[in-house]
Amino acid sequence: MTYDQIPAVRRSDLWEIRKSPAHYLYAVTHPKEPTPALLFGTAAHKYILEPDDFWNVFILAPDVDRRTKAGKETWALFLEEAEGKTAISESDLQTIKEMDMAIMNNPTAKALLKTGIHETPIEWKDSRTGEECKCRPDCITDYKERRYIVDYKTTTSCEDGAFERSCRKYGYKLQAGMYTEGVFNKLLNGDLGFAFVAQEKTPPYAVRVYFCDDGFIEEGTDLFRELIEIYHNCKESGEWPGYEDKELYGDE
Repeated sequence: MTYDQIPAVRRSDLWEIRKSPAHYLYAVTHPKEPTPALLFGTAAHKYILEPDDFWNVFILAPDVDRRTKAGKETWALFLEEAEGKTAISESDLQTIKEMDMAIMNNPTAKALLKTGIHETPIEWKDSRTGEECKCRPDCITDYKERRYIVDYKTTTSCEDGAFERSCRKYGYKLQAGMYTEGVFNKLLNGDLGFAFVAQEKTPPYAVRVYFCDDGFIEEGTDLFRELIEIYHNCKESGEWPGYEDKELYGDE
């Protein structure tokens, strides 16, 4: 059974419920095709975190013009021989190699990402709702006498304020809270930290490490508690409502 097939709720599911239960229900019943940006991020994760397994999942694509008859034939033959592997272009692979080198040249990022255990699925039952939950941390490792969950993010910018905006937009605070609760409940019984390693996708592929303070994680845990309750109640009732009615106010 693959991670996606594990019957449990994950962070991306709960982030959809934050909009409304109706958004969640539509998202799980109408899965989207992965975008080029998502495929690139997946390839970068695999190469940087699990390099020994990279070529079991990805395959180098031929440089052909798929608008021509010959190019279409070559591509069709390539897909047939790829046996389900995901194609990656030579240019994308070169970019990822340079990104990996930038991480290797950053002592903190290297220590957080290149040690420990990687991409380990974790399942647990929420103690309050009884709902099955799952997460798959990029890395769990020890750094400066503390154990950390580490998440690797590719981003457009690590400038001051830019990654913080991504945290709000994509639910990274929820991720920190939910993952910390899951790993703590399943694997640990002690102090646990959370860190993001963010890296720009354009030269010089700058890297920045963000260590989450206790308040950030606690707020994420509170949000997890709120959303898992909504998820549970909707499952129990069989009702998945959309947005609530809202009263509009004029300028004061």
